[in-house]
Amino acid sequence: METRDYVLSAGRAVLDLVEREWEPLSQGELEQRLDQAVEEMLESELIAKVQAQPPTTICVHTQTNTETRAVSTEAPTPHEEETPGAREPLHAGGDGAAVKYITDLLQNSKSHYNRARLAGRARLSLSHTVLLSLTLLAKRVSYRSVSTRFHLEKGNIHRIFFSFCERVNMLEEELIRWPVGREAVNALFPLSNLPGKAEGLEERGVPQVLAVLGHTRIPIRLPIGKHDVESVVPEVKRMKMEAHPDSWLNLELVCDRKGRFLHCRISKGSDVDRASALRDKLRRRPELMPPGSCLVARAGYPLTAQILTPHTASRGPREDLYNKTLDAHFHILDQAVANLKARFQRLRYLDMGSFERARVIVLTACILHNVFLDIGQPVQGEPEKEEAIILEGEGEDEGVSRRDTISDLLYKDCGST
Repeated sequence: METRDYVLSAGRAVLDLVEREWEPLSQGELEQRLDQAVEEMLESELIAKVQAQPPTTICVHTQTNTETRAVSTEAPTPHEEETPGAREPLHAGGDGAAVKYITDLLQNSKSHYNRARLAGRARLSLSHTVLLSLTLLAKRVSYRSVSTRFHLEKGNIHRIFFSFCERVNMLEEELIRWPVGREAVNALFPLSNLPGKAEGLEERGVPQVLAVLGHTRIPIRLPIGKHDVESVVPEVKRMKMEAHPDSWLNLELVCDRKGRFLHCRISKGSDVDRASALRDKLRRRPELMPPGSCLVARAGYPLTAQILTPHTASRGPREDLYNKTLDAHFHILDQAVANLKARFQRLRYLDMGSFERARVIVLTACILHNVFLDIGQPVQGEPEKEEAIILEGEGEDEGVSRRDTISDLLYKDCGST
């Protein structure tokens, strides 16, 4: 093994440790912190004097605009602790309405926010924390460039971002949830797209679709110990030639016809499981599936009474028609995934070797995907071409029987038209 390979491996180890640990302040950052401390002391004294007087309204003339503006002298609310110099307009690099909505959502949530992670560091207001974090998620920018924009040291940017992500993760059960009752019934849509035939087919036993099940991959940097340091092939070429299974995360999703995520499971790339936990959950809790409904998924997923997958062997006209009927719905998930990656471009490659940290970021993006749908701010991405899977997943007798029955009904109905 060459010396440079040892150095490369050691460098990666140091980089991973730096991600997890506190970064020491440079001389410039230390001076900035001292200046901030002095400004905060002066500001606190001024606020104390103002609070002792009844609220008044004063006029302030800006240098860039001769217009006179009325400014209240009331003190800011306690939860909006701001770092002087970090007060950037919320519309810069992000949508102000979205920032406000997410800020209110976090502020009104019942989850506990652990501020101890920011102990000893300058704090941003919650609204600026949201803006900073959305900037890091939406664009593939470095912590250094964001630290310059927000006038904070790079190590503090790192901690603020992950604190935000952990706080959003606490809202998973509230924002990524399975519909039940009337909500689930209203979410159903026909399996067959034959005009005028859907209602008759449903009466004869063809189910309606509740949602689409599938997955995508999120590339990440390989963890320590996974690199082949003895290889003389350059790293980038080696990744293209032979990708290590842990160089990505598996993101398993279920989404409704509007592209909203109902289920999210994140696992390592070496995990080859396909929705077995979801299959077992649906089996234990049949009330999650309205009568006469199903999920549709591509080949490779388990075939059950609740999950329908395509035929992969012994295909004839009947099986081809059934497969074509299912295939018409897979674009729903493909488009939702494309929209997720278009809005949160950091998901195109997570430059970190820690699975847990990468998982936190991916889950944050999935939760915020639903939030942006709630406030009517969708984005349109370009769907990627899915790799064809020819191997069929595990099939249960009840699932095989239901698929055969549906195939017969679709084929007979098509023949009668």
